[in-house]
Amino acid sequence: MTETTRERQVLERIDRARQRKARVREEHITMAHGAGGKATQTLIEAVFLDAFRNPLLEPLEDGAVFGAGGARLAFTTDSYVVSPLFFPGGDIGDLAVNGTVNDLSVCGARPLYLSAGFVLEEGFPVEDLRRIAASMARAAAAAEVSIVTGDTKVVQRGKADGCYVTTAGVGLLERDTRLGVATARPGDAVLVSGPIGEHGVTIMLARGELDIEADVTSDTAPLNGLIAALRAAAGEEVRCLRDATRGGVATILNEIARASGVAVVVEEDAVPVRPAVRGACELLGIDPLYVACEGRMVAVVDGEAAGAALAALRGHPLGEGAAIVGRIGDDPPGLVLLKTAFGGTRIIDVLVGDPLPRIC
Repeated sequence: MTETTRERQVLERIDRARQRKARVREEHITMAHGAGGKATQTLIEAVFLDAFRNPLLEPLEDGAVFGAGGARLAFTTDSYVVSPLFFPGGDIGDLAVNGTVNDLSVCGARPLYLSAGFVLEEGFPVEDLRRIAASMARAAAAAEVSIVTGDTKVVQRGKADGCYVTTAGVGLLERDTRLGVATARPGDAVLVSGPIGEHGVTIMLARGELDIEADVTSDTAPLNGLIAALRAAAGEEVRCLRDATRGGVATILNEIARASGVAVVVEEDAVPVRPAVRGACELLGIDPLYVACEGRMVAVVDGEAAGAALAALRGHPLGEGAAIVGRIGDDPPGLVLLKTAFGGTRIIDVLVGDPLPRIC
């Protein structure tokens, strides 16, 4: 049997496995179900999508896009349970605002208004709550959005972990271009807006559970200004935008490959990773491609517009470390391939769980 034939059989088995109907095999929820990997995808598809199925939900993008009163709007929601609540470079407050702003922005919308819901544990320090609220106010001002409504609940001591925050947001789509993970085409370029993995590593080190010291801070930031600059330069040639949060860049690339039926080929040497992050990941045995970011995005643009897109990203303060990391091909469809620094090629799949739980 030739090597090519064996490879084809492996790819066919992978494709058959992916085509099976999603089914949750566990009887109880595990931490893996909230990690953004295969277990999360299975939970979403087998439970929530199955129960709530409708045309707006089915694309499973970061937000829903719909028309209302002659306008096109985007709507998104997210919950934040990060531990610890305060970490180098940010806290749960600015994380919540930036995350919701970014989910609207990658839908192609201009974020406008947010809501904020708080679940507080009895005994939580009021001064910490003031810090979180002030951080959210600063983040909202920086992103040019307003927090216009919300809710507060208090639970008994020991029934929560200090403070959880849920935010929702609405934004206005001012272009007719459809963005989404199903729009990538062979010949497109794949870009990341800066060094990856900084948020996830920061959170893990901030927990103090590991005897590792590294000069790393979270990359949490609002991406709406960076995305506006990219779209001004590349216009209709921008196919897809996603912020690489839980599951990291690798998970986003897999979503693109599967939804578009294309191959994503990534050059390992082209992926920007700061030395401190790479060193920490090596000590932890984690691939930076799977580590969460909170101020970085993956962009897929027409190959002819890649140069203009890269220049636009690098011209913005949040995109100075942007890079073209790969290309979209047509074979093998649905897979992400990494061309390693040693000259080999390996498949980058979606992890079942996540080695860094509760990072957002």
